[in-house]
Amino acid sequence: MNLPWSSVLSLLSRRCPAGTPSSLELLATAGATRDRADRCAGMPLRMAELASGNEPAPRFWSDAARFLVEWSRHPYDTAAIAPSGRALAVLITCEIDGGSGPVLELGPGTGVFTRALTRRGVAERDLTLVERSLSFAGLLKDRFPASTVLTNDAADLHLTRRAAAQPFGAVVCGLGLRNMTSPEVEGIVRASFTVLRPAGSFYLFTYGGRCSVPDDVLDRLGLIADKVGSTLRNLPPASVYRLRRVGTTG
Repeated sequence: MNLPWSSVLSLLSRRCPAGTPSSLELLATAGATRDRADRCAGMPLRMAELASGNEPAPRFWSDAARFLVEWSRHPYDTAAIAPSGRALAVLITCEIDGGSGPVLELGPGTGVFTRALTRRGVAERDLTLVERSLSFAGLLKDRFPASTVLTNDAADLHLTRRAAAQPFGAVVCGLGLRNMTSPEVEGIVRASFTVLRPAGSFYLFTYGGRCSVPDDVLDRLGLIADKVGSTLRNLPPASVYRLRRVGTTG
């Protein structure tokens, strides 16, 4: 059973009279205990687990509240109104492991993909997390203290010494590329491949039916896009694509 995320939002807005940024901040910073989350959402714990892709329900509601706060403040930058589910995290990281080398993550948010990378054997010290939201960046530093957290723009990676110091073996992108203009997408992808090893890959997800990097951008950058797979166990369902340089093997 999949619970439509729109239904979760509707319940949150109706059942929480405080469905405002200030009260959502309270839910996010208070730790969102099990009882409080269940009362506020007006739904059983099991339903929360389904909505989060089997993430612990108290953490899911706390992280979901953080996303709603960020989205209400910066809808363009945040792009999503909820953390990605565990099923999508497993899919987007399935080709990365401890032997991939340093990994760069763009827009990690609350760290759902980051946690999946560590489960795949990637050491925290090998993770560089680029997150413009100061709220999310602070959370990431607490959850992954051995990682490197940067708050600069993803399109300026090649100008950042810490990001360019050693080539990355893979890039995992959690940014809402479909909300961006073609030049913005090109800038981010170009900068990522500047700090990516020759045989490295760039992984992204999309809620649409095709890769969210336009074909003309791929052509200009000498890249090809391959579909890794899709999952219906995310809200909404999503597909993962791998970008790589022409002539490299996937």
